[in-house]
Amino acid sequence: MTRTAIVTGGSRGIGAAISVGLKKAGYNVAANYAGNDEAAQKFKAETGIPVFKWSVADYDACVEGLKQVEADLGPIDVLVNNAGITRDAPFHKMTPQQWKEVIDTNLSGVFNMTHPLWNGMRERKFGRVITISSINGQKGQFAQANYSASKAGDLGFTKALAQEGARANITVNAICPGYIATDMVMAVPEKVRESIVAQIPVGRLGEADEIARCVVFLASEEAGFITGSTISANGGQFFV
Repeated sequence: MTRTAIVTGGSRGIGAAISVGLKKAGYNVAANYAGNDEAAQKFKAETGIPVFKWSVADYDACVEGLKQVEADLGPIDVLVNNAGITRDAPFHKMTPQQWKEVIDTNLSGVFNMTHPLWNGMRERKFGRVITISSINGQKGQFAQANYSASKAGDLGFTKALAQEGARANITVNAICPGYIATDMVMAVPEKVRESIVAQIPVGRLGEADEIARCVVFLASEEAGFITGSTISANGGQFFV
């Protein structure tokens, strides 16, 4: 049976690698995106993966968007909560709007996507909810009180919901990437990148495909005994 997966923020960066990885593993994949139409259409043309536009920060938009995905591709069995934003600022300069935008997308967005799918997963007695958190949700980061709080919240959500889904064969897990060689990271000045790499014991940035492989494993039937867990994929930079 071919299962259907949706990846939020699934047309760029780590999300794009996850979408492609799941497709190669045999899933029907939908990639959600929020705003970059040009990048989404290019991704669709290159991969053949359909793209669907809505903001995960809007609960009603998630409900309607997921209905469309299921109408096109079938019931969603695998949800990858990958969408995330940053609005970095030292806390004494952080605005309520910067706080709200990050929490609405990175934390509330996980609820907004998972909640409409939960009953269907329970009824079918199968589901995989995989949330991409962050190393900075584990250890904190200067000027990221909003981002670190949202990503730490994702881990609490994962541990709590895993307990509710277990009897229905729904696993709920998280992945905490360290610094990955995405366009965003590669755009920072070279000296800054060098200082980041110097803190990573394996001596390099991670690759988006390495995160995708973690997702593909957690989505599989073989990972059915793993739930409420966090995979730290950070090259040894931080141990929990």
